[in-house]
Amino acid sequence: MASKRKPKPATQQREDLSKPSKWRLQHGGFSAPVREADPETGSPVEHRRAVDTLGLMLANGTITPQMHEAGQIFRTLFRSAALDDIATSQLIRLAGSTNDEMPNRQVDARRRVANAVDALGGHDSPSGSCVWFVVGLEFSVREWAQRQGWSGRPVHGPVAQGILVGALGTLAMHFGLTPRQRVA
Repeated sequence: MASKRKPKPATQQREDLSKPSKWRLQHGGFSAPVREADPETGSPVEHRRAVDTLGLMLANGTITPQMHEAGQIFRTLFRSAALDDIATSQLIRLAGSTNDEMPNRQVDARRRVANAVDALGGHDSPSGSCVWFVVGLEFSVREWAQRQGWSGRPVHGPVAQGILVGALGTLAMHFGLTPRQRVA
């Protein structure tokens, strides 16, 4: 008596690792690939960079390069101040030691973030809230407008983008990237 043949398992198509995955593509765009030589091996490589909100606004001409740089400075200070939700552990620990004090760099970054938010009108102002969530915590403008908004009230998309543009202009002046102009 002959046994039944087992069907051959279907061969799965291999994912092309030189391109972003389907999951990654649904979570935001990428810049065009840039071909460069790998510094260590010299072999050609292709880099794709994820585009963030500020990068898209700069590419669309919505904000100036000074506003973009001000947003990058704020984001860097925000991360240095450890105000984001990213938790890390120390790679080198001394046995039996505790470190209850914040490093001076973190204290200085927190002071500079607080001064920048104060220049925008404080945490409860539309500009301060928008920059805190969109630039610092990297929410999308739409997500901030729908979930958080200004003092818990939803804000329409174009209004939210206008709030962000105004806040970035104020940050650029606060960080000294654009000169103060006198009113005639």
